Amino acid sequence: MTHPPSEQAGLSVDLGTRSYDIRIGRGLLGDPAAYQGAIRGSRVLVVTNDTVGPLYAQTVTTALADEHEVDVLALPDGEAYKNLSTLNRIYDRLLEANHGRDSTLIALGGGVVGDIAGFAAASYQRGVDFVQLPTTLLAQVDSSVGGKTGVNHALGKNMIGAFHQPTRVLVDIDVLETLPPREFAAGLAEVIKYGLIRDASFFDWLEARMDAINARDPALLAEIVRRSCANKAEVVAADERESGQRALLNLGHTYGHALEAELGYGQWLHGEAVAAGMCMAADTARRLGWLDTRDCRRIETVIAAAHLPIAPPCELSASRIHALMGRDKKVQAGRLRLVLMRSIGDAVVTADYGDALDATLAGYLSG
Repeated sequence: MTHPPSEQAGLSVDLGTRSYDIRIGRGLLGDPAAYQGAIRGSRVLVVTNDTVGPLYAQTVTTALADEHEVDVLALPDGEAYKNLSTLNRIYDRLLEANHGRDSTLIALGGGVVGDIAGFAAASYQRGVDFVQLPTTLLAQVDSSVGGKTGVNHALGKNMIGAFHQPTRVLVDIDVLETLPPREFAAGLAEVIKYGLIRDASFFDWLEARMDAINARDPALLAEIVRRSCANKAEVVAADERESGQRALLNLGHTYGHALEAELGYGQWLHGEAVAAGMCMAADTARRLGWLDTRDCRRIETVIAAAHLPIAPPCELSASRIHALMGRDKKVQAGRLRLVLMRSIGDAVVTADYGDALDATLAGYLSG
C-alpha cells in the first residue's frame, strides 16, 4: 500500500542518549515513515480512549501494519479515569498478550492517555519504549513533551508517576480539526503560559492573533505548536527532572491543581484550571509589587480572548484551596514554592511571597 507523504517539520529534545525528535506537520498519523526509527520491536500496543480511538486508531494501525503486530486498547475518556485502576487495565492487556520488553506502547490521545500510557511504559517490566501521538492541543504543546508520566490520587494530581522519555513525539495538526471548542481552548492555556514565563515576544504575537488562532488557521496552529514545543524542549534539555528551571513550566498549576482536586477531576479541564491559576498567580505577583495592574489586565484579556476562565468559582473555600496547594510537589522543607512573574516573559520560583498568597485567595474565594 502506498501512502502520500506527510508534511512535517522537526525539533529535538537534547537529552544525550535519551534524545528524541518532535515531528510537527499534517498527515503524520497515517504515514508509516513518520514512525521509522522510533519502534524497535515488532509488537505494539496502541493505548487510546473511547473518544479518540474510533477517529484515529485505524489510521495508526494501518500505518504500522506492514511491519508491526498491532494491538489496540481503548480506555474510558476523561481525567476522572487517570488513576491506578485504569493503569491496571493497561498492565492486564500487556500481560494477557505476552508483551515483552521489546514491545512499544503508543499513546494516542490527549494528556490523560499520554500520562497514563507513559507511566505504564515506564513501569512495565521496569521500562519499555513508548511513542506519543497527542491529539489535543494541550497535549501537543505541553504534556507529550518532556517525559512526565503518572496518574492522579484522590488527594493530589500527578502524585504517582515517573520520568520516562518517549522515543518520538508525532504532532499531527490535522487532528485539531475534530477537537471540541472547549478542549481547543484548554490547550491555549499552556500556549499562553510559555509567553508568560520566558517568551514575551510570543505573548505579544499571541495577543495580536487570538481571533485567527481561535478560527484554527492551520499555519498559525503549526506555528504555535512549533514555538511552544521549542520553548519546552529547551527547558527540558536544561532540567530534565525538575530540579531547577523546569518548575517554571508550572505557572498557574499549583493553584490550578488545587482547583481541579476540589472541584472533582473532570469538572474543569486541566487547561481551564491552569488559566484561572495563571490569573491568580498574576494577582499574587501584583500584590508583591512585581507586576503592574496593566500587565495583569493584559494577561486576563488574552486568557479571556482564548475563551478560558480568568477566575475560579467564588464559592470555593480559600482555606481548603490553600490546604490542597500545600500538597504540591514544589513543597520543600515544608514551604510551598510558587511560580510567579516578575514581568511578562520573566518568571521565578519563590517561597518569599509573604501574605500575598493569602490575600489572593481571599480576593477570589470565600473564607
